[in-house]
Amino acid sequence: MDNVIADIDIIKGDDQNEACETFKVSETEDTGKDRKVYIESYGCQMNFSDSEIVSSIMKKEGFDTTSDFNEADVVFLNTCSIREKAEQTVRKRLSQFNNVKKNKPEMMIGVLGCMAERLKDKLLEEEKIVDLVVGPDAYRDLPNLVQSVDNGQKAVNTFLSREETYADISPIRLNSNGVTAFISIMRGCDNMCSFCVVPFTRGRERSRDPHSIVAEAQNLFDQGYKEVTLLGQNVDSYKWSKEINNKAKLEKSEISEVTNFAHLLEMVAQVSPELRVRFSTSHPKDITDEVLYTMKKYDNICNYIHLPAQSGNTRVLELMNRTYTREWYKERVDAIRRIIGEDCGISSDMIAGFCSETEEEHKDTLTLMDYVKYDFSYMFFYSERPGTLAAKKLEDDIPLEVKKRRLSEIIAKQQAHALERNKRDIGKVHKVLIEGFSKRSEDDLQGRNTANKVVIFPKKGYKKGQYVNVLVEDCSAATLFGKIVD
Repeated sequence: MDNVIADIDIIKGDDQNEACETFKVSETEDTGKDRKVYIESYGCQMNFSDSEIVSSIMKKEGFDTTSDFNEADVVFLNTCSIREKAEQTVRKRLSQFNNVKKNKPEMMIGVLGCMAERLKDKLLEEEKIVDLVVGPDAYRDLPNLVQSVDNGQKAVNTFLSREETYADISPIRLNSNGVTAFISIMRGCDNMCSFCVVPFTRGRERSRDPHSIVAEAQNLFDQGYKEVTLLGQNVDSYKWSKEINNKAKLEKSEISEVTNFAHLLEMVAQVSPELRVRFSTSHPKDITDEVLYTMKKYDNICNYIHLPAQSGNTRVLELMNRTYTREWYKERVDAIRRIIGEDCGISSDMIAGFCSETEEEHKDTLTLMDYVKYDFSYMFFYSERPGTLAAKKLEDDIPLEVKKRRLSEIIAKQQAHALERNKRDIGKVHKVLIEGFSKRSEDDLQGRNTANKVVIFPKKGYKKGQYVNVLVEDCSAATLFGKIVD
């Protein structure tokens, strides 16, 4: 999967060998219902979006949400399998919950999401540390599964669907700031990147009815939200028609009736010029000039693209089964700069020390970074995932210390580029959507500009949800600092 990780600008571990974990916890909503559910979500924005769907389903079944797992009757961990570290984090958390359960045996513990699909037998039968295991396409079955556990049985459903999109379920927004929200436009992935478990844990690609997506965006705007992010493992392969989704073969005369991602992007942008639109993630092999021209056409479509490269070397990209070359990737970056402009924000994912990567091939990654000068990057060293094509066919032969050193070089390069890119913004006025207080002080507000950069400035009587013009006066590698101007 091309990592779509929220709330982090540049990811690095304490000793530059492990990525920071991102997680969110359900908010407390006490409407007097008899039982409470606690949901802890790890990993990508898609997981956070799924947890909002789970909250909606559980609410209809008589559950309030809580932010304190000690109060919960049911505890759900919505999990990530993208890296070994993510799974280790969840296992440690499960052990903590089981310690609580010793004094509260009626507490139900469930694992949702990607780990559920991959490790269901271990979690349920071998280690016996959970009561319930539910894959990402089986959340509609949660009421029946919870009932089974209530009746003294273990419960599992990890069936992967070719149709499920949850299009008819209105998500309950978790940890919502009331300003920004996610909208899932598709599920699953057909790209068989050799390092990635997502096709095996989330199933095949299927797109959601565009009218339901636009309706959700309109509803959010009517509630006061000012920004939506369209989510998919590969948004550029979004494609919907009644014929496709009924599995009927399209005739040539019907091709024009197919909605592609550029069409969908335009439909959502037309909800209101006051509703900002973002999207993630784009695959370099699929992003088209049509999408770029649509972004240019609408001021409310943000000038920011997450375009994961993973490596700067063509041979390594071929081993990763990315299906594009270094030259193709550079051409796509050139198209972004040509059509949208030099200030369009571009971010990437990078993997250090993939199977058989040489020093020269690692340097190709560094020189690609020099060519693009990413505004952000999500950086990891290679972690073999059981069941992937790489685990089956390739040898994880790069020593750990070499992986760490290469990752350190990538991180250092990215920090220098991020600072360089941010310095370009000093002296310029940026339109910023206020998302809330700065993390360091309630005397300052923070928001993001069109390029997805965090901007901090004195509040001066303004509040979240407002658009303001901010003159940038200073910066760090991760943040812009300025003041509001008329």
